[in-house]
Amino acid sequence: MDLTRRQTLALAAAGAGAAALTTPFAPRAAAADDPYETLLARAAQQLTGGDFDPSDPDVAAAVAALDEQAAAWWRTLDTSAGRTALWPDLSPASDPGMFGQSYTRLRTVATAWATAGTSLSADAAVRDALLDALRFLHSTGYNATRPESGNWWFWEIGAPRALMDTCVLLRAHLPADDLAAHLATVARFVPDPDRRTNSPSLAETGANRADKAVIVALRGLLARDPDVVALARDGLSDTRDNGRNSLFQYVTSGDGFYADGSFVQHSYVAYTGTYGSVLLGSVGQLVALLAGTTWAVTDPAVSVLYEAVDRSFAPVLFDGVMMDAVRGRAVSRERAPDHTDGAAAVSYILQLADGAPQAYADRWRAAAKGWILRNQETPFATLVGIPALARAKAVLDDSAVRPAERITGHFALADMDRVVHRRPGWACALSLSSKRIAAYEAGNGENLHGWYTGDGMTYLYDGEDLDAFGDGFWPTVDPYRLPGTTVDTRARADLGTDGGTGTVRPKNAVAGGAVLDGRYGAAAMELIADGSTLRAKKAWFFVDDAVVALGSGITASDGRTIETVVENRNLHAGGAPVLTVDGRRRPTEAGWSAALPGARWAHLEGTGGYVFPAGGPLKALREERTGTWRALNTGADTAGSTTPVTRRYATLWFDHGPSPTAASYAYVLLPGASAATTGAWSRSRPVRTLANDATVQAVESPRLGLLAAHFWAAGSVEGLRADGPGTVLVRRHEGGVTVAVADPGRTATALTVELPFPVRRVVRADDTVTVTPGRRPVLTVQVGGSRGHTHTAELR
Repeated sequence: MDLTRRQTLALAAAGAGAAALTTPFAPRAAAADDPYETLLARAAQQLTGGDFDPSDPDVAAAVAALDEQAAAWWRTLDTSAGRTALWPDLSPASDPGMFGQSYTRLRTVATAWATAGTSLSADAAVRDALLDALRFLHSTGYNATRPESGNWWFWEIGAPRALMDTCVLLRAHLPADDLAAHLATVARFVPDPDRRTNSPSLAETGANRADKAVIVALRGLLARDPDVVALARDGLSDTRDNGRNSLFQYVTSGDGFYADGSFVQHSYVAYTGTYGSVLLGSVGQLVALLAGTTWAVTDPAVSVLYEAVDRSFAPVLFDGVMMDAVRGRAVSRERAPDHTDGAAAVSYILQLADGAPQAYADRWRAAAKGWILRNQETPFATLVGIPALARAKAVLDDSAVRPAERITGHFALADMDRVVHRRPGWACALSLSSKRIAAYEAGNGENLHGWYTGDGMTYLYDGEDLDAFGDGFWPTVDPYRLPGTTVDTRARADLGTDGGTGTVRPKNAVAGGAVLDGRYGAAAMELIADGSTLRAKKAWFFVDDAVVALGSGITASDGRTIETVVENRNLHAGGAPVLTVDGRRRPTEAGWSAALPGARWAHLEGTGGYVFPAGGPLKALREERTGTWRALNTGADTAGSTTPVTRRYATLWFDHGPSPTAASYAYVLLPGASAATTGAWSRSRPVRTLANDATVQAVESPRLGLLAAHFWAAGSVEGLRADGPGTVLVRRHEGGVTVAVADPGRTATALTVELPFPVRRVVRADDTVTVTPGRRPVLTVQVGGSRGHTHTAELR
């Protein structure tokens, strides 16, 4: 298929560590003392997959898929003398978006030419046409004499990466003058990995730095220039600026990996699933490419990248599906759904395993095997190319690698305002935002309807339905009714229609929460709506198999209806699961709607249960919705199609009416629960709401001995007191007492918490926690400077 933008780089990186190259042409043999040709052959292997078994059905299918796309581009390639473009839909070739995509297509054709078993394999006419097409793009669009215009990315990453890859594949047949011209162009726009060429004072960070390091390395190998190859390697560690922008470090602000598992790009966007994944892939590729040479990556801090697999990627991969909460504007890309980005990340993890210490590699291969085997809805073999498939098959065929089970636990990713709660059969991801982390990113025609994706959108991932968000969700869902959000129903204009990308950061400080015992959590977000007077205090409590959502202080004065969305579930093209409300089956036909003001519980077949402890102005709707990907994305190289997509939805929401004053809501999510379990839960109330007001929102689970609260101001609940804003979880159990405290607003220096029961001694406490035991023990927590992270203590 025609991959675009970050996926094109993903494809290029997907083959590191595969078997020795077997190609249908014969490049010059690498002499024992010729490290350049040795590494160029390795780079070509990373693109083609090297030696493979063509009789393997999965491999044969991957070869056929490559052949189908490459042959399509080959058939439509304009080779006429008077052409102004290589393809009619990419005209004129002088435009950066057009030549950028043209190079990507040429790489696909070149890869098929260099891969045994395709219809283009070793075809001299294809080879000659490729060489001629490269000359045409050089003279018409991409050359060292032109100034940058439009989107810088095409000039400095997209075009040069595809060009260098294509040169690697054609290197044995490239005339010296042609190669020199292409290398001069790339040297002009990507002289090093360290700086943005069109803005030399801007240091490259994160995925952009990693991408450029690969480009510079390939340029250095093709030019046979040892200093340029070294420049690429050193760019990973940023030796030029003494490691300030090294990719092998935990950052505390801006772009990069954080110690808590967060990954940020573009300064304010949670981007593990796209930019973070590309960084992992590009660095992993370069480490593999240069291994065993004088340019090998030897920075001991590379362990940060190894640790990121477990800290940053494992929590947001569910059976190989990448959670949309960390994919930014990429959710609007038709050709890059969650399972495709997830497969790319899994591939990069396996790539990195080839050169990682054994303990890491063993754990990652077991995890990858579990992810791949559990996802039967979108099989891994259908999502990746030959190089990634070869790595996956090596793991799948190895009986010594036992597939790992799904990870469980609670993950508070404070540095990117994300929360993930994972149980054996499901996961819940929470997308928050603040003045530190953007509510959304849009631009270059992408993510036109992302208005509410950072306002507490709640993603439920179920092992029985892995395609809830990947199967036409974004072009068909009502963008004003995203699960978990409280919204003003005003009409919104499309976002990001201008050139460049931009972010919107709300004015609220509070976003985030605390994690207790690695298993329980609480989170809160103050909603200060963009362009509206809507204000609300929202909190979520994660208690084993339940998620309790509370809202208070819901106020607006614009005269428009305010809604809180409990669920808006994708039922796919023909789904008609039963919705049961208080034991009564409701109609399954699209178009049914009802007001359910006294509802106590509901159950949606195949998804789970919903409990409404306080009843409320609940409404329900079944509808069939039609939309297009083009309505979400008109990007130069990522634009969606105009083909209508239709999906069915079941929606539950609270209608707070126009201009509410201090409205509230309470509901409980029971993912995977049966109707009987949901009804029983509603009656027994194993988790009770203790408070839901402007001072404190709190719940209690007597069975677990758990009390969890978010304080918006100094206050108390059930004897638990706090002298200011903060999130507190306390659990009494047979072994003692555990306490977790955080300041998700990051406004306090210290927070004092008084417990409602006696404590005799301190077993363990963070350095930031001081405990005064006694009948009414007091914890003083130094939260200042901790960036919203959790502070813990164990008591007796």
